[in-house]
Amino acid sequence: MKWKNVLTDLFKVDYPIIQAPMLGVTTPEMTAAASNAGALGSLALGDLPAEKCIELVKQTKKLTDKPFAVNIFVNKIDAITPELENKYNKTKKHLREIAERNEIIADFPDINEIQLTDYHDQIEAIILENCKIVSFTFGNLDEKSIAFLKENNVILIGTCTSVEEALVLEKSGIDVICVQGIEAGGHRGSFLEETIPQIGGLSLLSQVADNINVPIIYAGGIYNAKTLLASKTLGANGFQIGSLFLGTLESALMDFEKQRLRNLKENEIVLTKSFSGRYARGIRNAFIEEIENSEYILPYPYQNKLTADLRKSSKSHKNSDFVSIWAGQSINGYSAVSTGIVIQNLIEEVENFSFLIK
Repeated sequence: MKWKNVLTDLFKVDYPIIQAPMLGVTTPEMTAAASNAGALGSLALGDLPAEKCIELVKQTKKLTDKPFAVNIFVNKIDAITPELENKYNKTKKHLREIAERNEIIADFPDINEIQLTDYHDQIEAIILENCKIVSFTFGNLDEKSIAFLKENNVILIGTCTSVEEALVLEKSGIDVICVQGIEAGGHRGSFLEETIPQIGGLSLLSQVADNINVPIIYAGGIYNAKTLLASKTLGANGFQIGSLFLGTLESALMDFEKQRLRNLKENEIVLTKSFSGRYARGIRNAFIEEIENSEYILPYPYQNKLTADLRKSSKSHKNSDFVSIWAGQSINGYSAVSTGIVIQNLIEEVENFSFLIK
């Protein structure tokens, strides 16, 4: 397979493979290992405060001199209304009852105590640190931010889950569009409608490729040579991979979480809003079964902030029933090797498979 293309030239990498930004999983070590292997590492900044973003970028730069992307959340934040505050308090009470029932010690902040991040502050930090590739999800950047980033020669990667979202991003001047298939693990990048599109990834990829004229990255279910080459055939210029890295040495997941992944069955993977208030794909557990389809789900990021300490406390006690372990539909061995080795193995598999089918 010929790896060099528009994206390897644009990103200045050897392979158009992108390590997915997975907040809570990605570390500076993972990002650097991916970039050092010739792929594009992605540092997940999510909705972290600007000063934390700077700290993580600096750590990553110490580990690699290769290009890497940074990823931020650009979601709309609902204003605190009496109705939202009332629902928040009811949800808080219910979650406290769940914690007490399961002997979990956790703090549930009042709604006015929640720290919310303005992505504009993150952009200032990103420019300050001279980051040249920025990907984003949960929405689209505003016109001023797009102009400001482009003035500083930053390459922009937006995330879509429908053809309509792809067209919005292209019209805004976004350089590269990441098509996120329904198979992908973690949070859905949908932003035009509350109800997420239920389109199969390869079908969506083909449709987006037929309708836009900028380079495309595909994310969702890529875990071996055949899935990568299938997405290439349908129009992908780049291949974003996440679940393959969950079990790696550089993954921030704890050993008990990695072991849970290695025992995973296909009927245990679900889409849920229960932990964060946004749809995300991961492993079904006791918390999801109790909260999903209940009245105790707030809009993102309020649900995410309210459940944060419950998840943190449960993680410290290795309680997999009350942590969010995100994973895509393509179950794999979740290898306990370096991120760089995973990438090298995938490249070799693709090249061997390409040779066989010629």
